[in-house]
Amino acid sequence: MATTTTGLLPVPGATLYYEVRGTGPMLLISQSGEGDATRSTDLVGHLVDDYTVVTYDRRGLSRSSLDGPGQGATMAEHTEDVHHLLAALTDEPALMLGCSLGAVIGLNLAVRHPGRLATLIAHEPVAPRLLPTAERARHEQELVDIQRLFRSEGLVPALKSVAAVLGIDPANPDAEPDLTPQPMTPQRIANFGFFIDNDFTAVLGDALPVTELPTTGTRIVPAAGQATPRTVFDYRCAQELAALLDTEIIEFPGGHNGNTTHPRAYAAQLRRSLHLAR
Repeated sequence: MATTTTGLLPVPGATLYYEVRGTGPMLLISQSGEGDATRSTDLVGHLVDDYTVVTYDRRGLSRSSLDGPGQGATMAEHTEDVHHLLAALTDEPALMLGCSLGAVIGLNLAVRHPGRLATLIAHEPVAPRLLPTAERARHEQELVDIQRLFRSEGLVPALKSVAAVLGIDPANPDAEPDLTPQPMTPQRIANFGFFIDNDFTAVLGDALPVTELPTTGTRIVPAAGQATPRTVFDYRCAQELAALLDTEIIEFPGGHNGNTTHPRAYAAQLRRSLHLAR
């Protein structure tokens, strides 16, 4: 079993917790939703023989503390966090898997720090700016409505709405066996709260320069889950990203959270996708 190295990295406004496992080219995984460094633990276990895998807690989640109480986080801050983390760990362009919000962080990083990423697998980025104007406004309103629901009625109804908007089947009927349990602990509840209350605002305020994406120098690979409905927000963003880059979506096993529900098959497709992207 690969040894896990952990660390704390001070960055402007926060301290980031991160984990490093494996050997080979550096692959950073930026998680979706409330995901911290352990969210994709099963996926990481299937990658460490081929890659040096870096995972981290986004600022505001779990062990990545904010310098001031009550602070939120902007997309620019999330982007700079990854830039600082990779700069501290390697002098070479890294590989990156970005899932959902993590994919948006990767897209911003590719534009704002050319040369930091060699390849980005952007799995269902929640990036409204990729969409046509009317569709963008509709989906941004969905995020606003979920925030209001969370603030007025709490987490349970808000999570049901998140699942509907992103096309997630909470039952995961075809999930792979023997997955590491992910119980709804107090820490995960707090992370979900920060994600909806703060990171939704980061998505809505994101200034992603969409027109610059085709010329970043980073190989950007649009990806989506095989089980994700084709009409939902996240799939449509992947679809528009593929059109912008004049390429095709690469499909991954599972749906929006295939990295956690189908780690074996997802890891195999990730290896193929990284190889094809080079």
